[in-house]
Amino acid sequence: MTKVSELLAAKRCLSVELWPPRSEEAARRLRASLARLERLRPDFASITYGAGGSTRDRTHELVVAIQHEWGMTAMAHVACAGHRREELVEILERYRAAGVENVLALRGDPPLWSGERPPAGALRHASELVELAREVGDFCVAVAVHPEVHPESSDPEADRRLQAEKLRRADLGITQMFFRVEEYLRLVEDLSSRGVTRPVVPGVMPVVNARSLLKMAALSGTSVPASLAQRVEAVEDRPEEVRRVGVEVATELCAKLLAEGVPGLHFFTMNQLGVTEEVCDNLGLLPRGR
Repeated sequence: MTKVSELLAAKRCLSVELWPPRSEEAARRLRASLARLERLRPDFASITYGAGGSTRDRTHELVVAIQHEWGMTAMAHVACAGHRREELVEILERYRAAGVENVLALRGDPPLWSGERPPAGALRHASELVELAREVGDFCVAVAVHPEVHPESSDPEADRRLQAEKLRRADLGITQMFFRVEEYLRLVEDLSSRGVTRPVVPGVMPVVNARSLLKMAALSGTSVPASLAQRVEAVEDRPEEVRRVGVEVATELCAKLLAEGVPGLHFFTMNQLGVTEEVCDNLGLLPRGR
């Protein structure tokens, strides 16, 4: 099975998010990090996509390498931002031709068209991209969902309604990062009350440094608990201590999620797979012999 929806129907999945390298040095670090996949053995890996398609070719290359060279199920991030409809069709067709069956449909970060008006027929919302992917191929389509209100929304009720409609069209959801298990549980309960029962995989980001924590939280609209912020800030000049705190907090969060019967765990690794491996080891998710 290579469709993530089929994997989730069969078992609880472990998955990771990787970034395509932006330089040769970044590529070297990524290659070294990928060696850890042999031990971690995630069920699938999703590959991010730069704003406006800035890493379009590198994303495609890494997705295909993960799928064929590493023999792992790959999920390609595809974003509406900065692309005309025909360009998105071309991107999806390339993935279909390469045997990639999974895509994460995203709107992408604003500004969508660098201050210009989008051309006629341009896609503005991820839900439209879900429909386009259905037209182009037999893809398993995932969408991003927000445990907290979308950072651009001022109406929580309208936001949840839109998220439910988007997920209803897709095969599964992957959440943005969060730090309180209650946020995830409220999201799933709310979606269920609206008749949406697609699997929602919680996204977890182990903290590796104070700057990245605040930056990623701001981008995703995630609130950082004061207790976590204080713990990280107290040791921000000691990287190993920040890492220790990050692993401890992520382990605790994941243990609570697993106890709630989540369909899987998706780690935002920032290409530092060692941290994710340590969390999974703490949770007993690395079978002996790996």
